[in-house]
Amino acid sequence: MIQQRMPTREGVLEATAKIAEVVPPTPLLPIEIRDVKCWVKAEMLQPVGAFKVRGAWHRLSALTEEERKRGVVAASSGNHAQGVAWAAKKLGTPAVIVMPHNAPQVKLDATRSHGAEVVLYQRPGEDRDELASRLVAERDAVLVHAFSDPWVIEGQGSAGIEAEAQLGRTPTRFIVCCGGGGLTAGLSLACPESAIHLVEPVGWDMVGQALATGEIVRAAADAPKTICDALQPDATKPLNLAILKDRAEPGVAVTDDEVLAAQRFAFSKLRLVVEPGGAAALAAALAGKVPLDEGTVIMMTGGNVDPRAYAATIADA
Repeated sequence: MIQQRMPTREGVLEATAKIAEVVPPTPLLPIEIRDVKCWVKAEMLQPVGAFKVRGAWHRLSALTEEERKRGVVAASSGNHAQGVAWAAKKLGTPAVIVMPHNAPQVKLDATRSHGAEVVLYQRPGEDRDELASRLVAERDAVLVHAFSDPWVIEGQGSAGIEAEAQLGRTPTRFIVCCGGGGLTAGLSLACPESAIHLVEPVGWDMVGQALATGEIVRAAADAPKTICDALQPDATKPLNLAILKDRAEPGVAVTDDEVLAAQRFAFSKLRLVVEPGGAAALAAALAGKVPLDEGTVIMMTGGNVDPRAYAATIADA
């Protein structure tokens, strides 16, 4: 059995330098919540509308020439899909993306627009990782996991290095939208002195439950629906749990109503368009579920909204 490479802070620093060559830093914006001035990292302003371009670029740019010719396979509800498709197009690498049949159409269309082949699966019902593994074997391709690939984790951590430079000091804490734990793991490596608060949707707090129990926990078959489509992995992975178990604060969960309120807040106060999954961290901050101080950085991770749903959301902003 081949031992998995462990991501490192040195790898995060390497990723940061590589990413700076292809995309500019995203803004770190001041915000006031309950009379506390803190900061938001506006990752929805990335070329693909989400932070996922960081990990995708670090991973794909590390492929050998032979691996690039064989191509890559990824599984994603949309943002990692777009990041991988974007990086693959720039590098001339074939990309196949496994996406849920009920992914937002805007994410499906954007992924295809970068030249990637999209293979749909039923969510819930089918195992996306199993389908991706089968495609890897059939096509002799390289798997680029959405949150448990060492290079992907390091790439996501580059957001922390950027935030630290922009703030001019180490952030006291990061409040992070969390799906499988790739961004939270990357930030914990990037800024080892910062507290890491992960935020997940109610009923989909698989990383939080895994941290509490010390074991991988899978989503219940009757898990509630959530508007946070980007934050619905069935479970985290051992690599992410190993990195976060001694680093992350206890996880918190947010409701759909709290997420909607955060989307409206971002629109009215910051003039930023943020998708539900990208607003979860802000939702926790606004709801008083996480501590805040002047060194707090809130990760706003994506802005790939469905236009009609978003219009309805902000109508009351």
